[in-house]
Amino acid sequence: MKKVGIIMGSDSDLPVVQKAIDTLRQFDVPVEVHVYSAHRTPQEAKAFAQTARERGIGAIIAAAGKAAHLAGALAANTTLPVIGIPVKSSHLDGIDALLSTVQMPSGIPVATVAIDGAVNAALLSIQILAVEDQTLAEKLQAKRDADTKKVLEKNAAIEAQFNQ
Repeated sequence: MKKVGIIMGSDSDLPVVQKAIDTLRQFDVPVEVHVYSAHRTPQEAKAFAQTARERGIGAIIAAAGKAAHLAGALAANTTLPVIGIPVKSSHLDGIDALLSTVQMPSGIPVATVAIDGAVNAALLSIQILAVEDQTLAEKLQAKRDADTKKVLEKNAAIEAQFNQ
């Protein structure tokens, strides 16, 4: 099975990134996690992106706040899919990171999830891997079915309470 590479711009991003790691582990997807900064360790970030495919990585998640150039810097150095997580910082409530992540130039795409949207980043990477992995596809469908069941149970309780 392919791995998902997870890069955070700072270890302060770990509380957000941990949700992606946990979600991937729930699906038994192996992860490779690093702290590389687009600005402070650009050579290491570039080397990671350039060698990711040969190390068995099938998708990359990049989490960064503020200027948030990490996802774009990684995407510029690989043809693997890159998913950006804009991380909320003390400034601008993460809007700066969101705009930095989502506004990529034509030719270097970065899929972008919500601010602090680590669970969706993990699920999107699982969907990418599931294109060629039937077991993952089945696990995703089972999760969707369980989520649907939970919502319908909550709906039934609300209907019973209010629709008399």
